[in-house]
Amino acid sequence: MVFFFVKDKETLLPLISFFAPEQKGLMDSIFNEMNDQLYNYVTGKLIEIFIVTSVSYLAFSFLGLPYTFLLALLVGLSVMIPFFGAILVTVPVLLVGLYEWGISTEFWWFLGMYLIIQALDGNVLVPLLFSARNKLHPVVIVIAVFFFRWYLGFLGAFFCHSAGNICQSHNQFLA
Repeated sequence: MVFFFVKDKETLLPLISFFAPEQKGLMDSIFNEMNDQLYNYVTGKLIEIFIVTSVSYLAFSFLGLPYTFLLALLVGLSVMIPFFGAILVTVPVLLVGLYEWGISTEFWWFLGMYLIIQALDGNVLVPLLFSARNKLHPVVIVIAVFFFRWYLGFLGAFFCHSAGNICQSHNQFLA
């Protein structure tokens, strides 16, 4: 929805201004801020995908896992859907690991590396990356993720960063 607001700003701004003409300048400023925040979000996600894919590729290559690039790419793309993406991708990744090594020491090393990658991504990389990109404190990002996931369920988890950015844009202009 935010994407369409930003994309169709030129169409929507006159319509909104019709209902509140005295707020046209404020609305224009909010749309511009939302555009900047959306750009920062998308570029931040692309950076996160690159980092997670690269680290996964290195870890999987080190262990000699087959289909390394494909699995690393899946792990990298899974960050597009917070929480649920990682859960969905874990199944094929673990199945390939089980098929390759069975329940052995190598498999447990592989599982440990995979869990460390996931934990560092969700708890360190995302808060630091998005706090730098969107000028939000990392704790605010973590709170936004938990709040919107709790309040809106799956959709909240998917849109938590965007919703946090909208709240920041709103508060910046009304404070």
